[in-house]
Amino acid sequence: MTAGGAHSGLEHLLYEVKKVVVGQDHFLERVMVALLAGGHLLVEGVPGLAKTLTVATLAKTMRGSFKRIQFTPDLVPADLTGTRIFNQKDSEFLTMLGPVFANLVLADEINRAPAKVQSALLEVMQERQVTIAGQSYPVPKPFVVMATQNPIEIEGTYALPEAQVDRFMMKILVGYPSEEEEFVIVQRVTGEQTPVVPVTSTDELLEMQKAVRKLYVDPSLMIYAVKLVAATRAPEKAGLHQYQRFIQYGASPRASIAMIEAGRALAFMRGRDYVLPVDVMDVAADVLRHRLVPSYEALSEGLTSDTIVNQIIRSVPPPILETLRAASQ
Repeated sequence: MTAGGAHSGLEHLLYEVKKVVVGQDHFLERVMVALLAGGHLLVEGVPGLAKTLTVATLAKTMRGSFKRIQFTPDLVPADLTGTRIFNQKDSEFLTMLGPVFANLVLADEINRAPAKVQSALLEVMQERQVTIAGQSYPVPKPFVVMATQNPIEIEGTYALPEAQVDRFMMKILVGYPSEEEEFVIVQRVTGEQTPVVPVTSTDELLEMQKAVRKLYVDPSLMIYAVKLVAATRAPEKAGLHQYQRFIQYGASPRASIAMIEAGRALAFMRGRDYVLPVDVMDVAADVLRHRLVPSYEALSEGLTSDTIVNQIIRSVPPPILETLRAASQ
């Protein structure tokens, strides 16, 4: 499968999704990037911004399975992964698989469940399998977890462990629609429902994932990604000596890997068989914002992780475009 041929197929898929979902172009693009790169998404936005609708509609267009898990304080790990039950009729134990066994899993308000429930997602997100009573069960392929957080209600919430946050390829901020988009939303919701037609399959998506892995990435782009991540740990390397006191923890090597994989997927969506600096730069903020932990001094001065990340991106020069073009031919 070529990048050009897949580009038209992805356009058809997005066209079907946009029959239902209005606006949210950046969010929808990043969901597709996560699907193509095989990564997970952490989404932050207030309620009512079509986060669930977007993922459910996307699952319909690709004939994939979709499960939504509402995280609450009384959840236990078995509610996610599954458990063993005793069948009295046959006098034997049966394994009941949980809702994580789906192609697209929406973990709604993930920070409302305690740490032991959140940690139940760690194995399945990293290993793509669940262990129940000593036996491992692989989840379906492709497999993407999209977790949402509500930024306006902090009572009764539990902070996500750093180990789990690092397993999300990107963190996306979903904002309010414009007035024009909201008018179209009201029209569609109050009018006749538009049917969504499946346009691809999970097998075709797996073929796309294999094709994405074959895209050419110049070594200078990998060096660029590493320099961006290194600057989150030691900002003086990017000439930002004054930012050292604003950073408590920087990004891990997972960020460098995620930046290249997400950049590949974005280049694939744009119909190219090679990655350009703009592809990596476009995903850099989404890859880094949840991995960089600002210090108390930064928060006291009104600096967020986004502010620091954007300054780092501006301070680290990308590779020269002409060199990449010559190398990709």
